[in-house]
Amino acid sequence: MTSMNLKVGPKSEGIKEMRKQQKGFSLIELLIVVAIILIIAAIAIPNLMRAKIAANDSSAAGSERSIVTAEVGYFAAYPTIGYAANLATLGGALGVACVPSTTTACFLDSTLANNGNPAGNGKSGYNFAATPIAPTATTPAEFWTTGTPLGTTSGSKAYCATDDGVIRTQAAGVITLVAGYAPCQALGALAN
Repeated sequence: MTSMNLKVGPKSEGIKEMRKQQKGFSLIELLIVVAIILIIAAIAIPNLMRAKIAANDSSAAGSERSIVTAEVGYFAAYPTIGYAANLATLGGALGVACVPSTTTACFLDSTLANNGNPAGNGKSGYNFAATPIAPTATTPAEFWTTGTPLGTTSGSKAYCATDDGVIRTQAAGVITLVAGYAPCQALGALAN
């Protein structure tokens, strides 16, 4: 807000002086700044969510690869046992130094081996599991592993792999758990 003062005196007779009396911002100016910030946030937040989902998808594919490698390593290290009974067998307990054995093979980091930290809460927006299939008279020992998003805001597709080492994925947007070994092998391979 400004005001005009008329100075009266011998030297300044009739000279008008503008004096600024405003201290701070007006309510309109503050509202305009807030509106601009909200517009920028409305544009940026969806892009950040898409980037987070893409990062979680990449992490899940890498975790599936790590689980397959760990299962193959476990099978080679303990051929009389076969594939590991679960993910925890491939790694170790959370917060404890891993000592290699048939129950804690130390092939996976403890966060992935325990499906997150705290255990069972998922890793990078995905739940992971590994399931061995015992050999029979006509089939060798097999395994399959799955990576399923915790929800639609944490991942865009479910992953699986079997003992053939190929990471497979459901179509984008399909986040349901892959139900077994055969359904996993029926899916298409992950495109690089």
